[in-house]
Amino acid sequence: MDLDTKARLISVGTVELADIRPSSGPVSAAGPGAGEENVFFRSGERRVRLSVVESSPLRLVDRGGGEVAIEEREIEVARGRLEAPLLHCPEQAYITVSERCIYDCKFCAVPKLAGGVKSLQKVVAMVDRARATGNLQAISLTSGVERSPREEVARMADIVRSVCRFDVPIGVSVTPAFRSSEILKEAGAVEIKYNVECLDPEVFGQVCPGVSLDAIKTALKNAVRHFGRNRVFSNVIIGLGESDNILREGIEELAEMGVLPVLRAVYPHPLRQGETMMERPSADRLLDLARYTRRVLDRCDLRGDVAETMCYRCTGCDLIPHRDL
Repeated sequence: MDLDTKARLISVGTVELADIRPSSGPVSAAGPGAGEENVFFRSGERRVRLSVVESSPLRLVDRGGGEVAIEEREIEVARGRLEAPLLHCPEQAYITVSERCIYDCKFCAVPKLAGGVKSLQKVVAMVDRARATGNLQAISLTSGVERSPREEVARMADIVRSVCRFDVPIGVSVTPAFRSSEILKEAGAVEIKYNVECLDPEVFGQVCPGVSLDAIKTALKNAVRHFGRNRVFSNVIIGLGESDNILREGIEELAEMGVLPVLRAVYPHPLRQGETMMERPSADRLLDLARYTRRVLDRCDLRGDVAETMCYRCTGCDLIPHRDL
């Protein structure tokens, strides 16, 4: 799977299963695509995660001998194998702690699903089962906001302290709160992610009511002071109506802080249909923005391939600088 092909697969974002039924296809509990079944496809050194839907233009077919292929209009575009996720993604225990959120970001299914909240004991047991496979290389913890960001950070810190015993890198993605970076760093996390979601202030105000973009940027600056460069990340959703000029300016702003942007193609979840503009970006747009991000990271002496946890480690949903390109 070359870079152009991966960009095309991400742009589509879905796949139909022809004669294959993965025995461990996961249902995501995280972020905009929560509640969707998905598969991980690996070809060569690249990996892509695709949501399973019946009407996709892409089809996953069995080639025998453990090989599968992805076809588009009956033409094979990539051949490889399926990867069994450990917890949410391969090689990581990637766990959503609070599957609910008090915020109502218009692109995200989590507030609509109103799922449960995992106890500390349940999270530790999940990680313990993942370790027993022999494949655990990292722990990544993400969460909505059950009651308040401050309470969520405190919950996460307790969990981080408890899972430090597994002796693998721990990354955390939460809504920032007062002293959250200090608290989570002291608990034992090595990487942090606070998501700006949308870099266009006008669009942000429409799609993330009740959330402050400036507050998230301030938290990211503070996070770099505590976690260091190459250890702080932020999701940037592509396809909410933002312009590429604004995206480029925002990518530069984040990188100059020492933050690595995670460029994430918007996923138009059925539960959010009609609430805001959500247009899956083209492969060309994804490639152009990913190449621009790579140039900016190089200029700012940042490296995407040193990440130990979360999305830059997984690479399934995005084109990752210094790993994919």
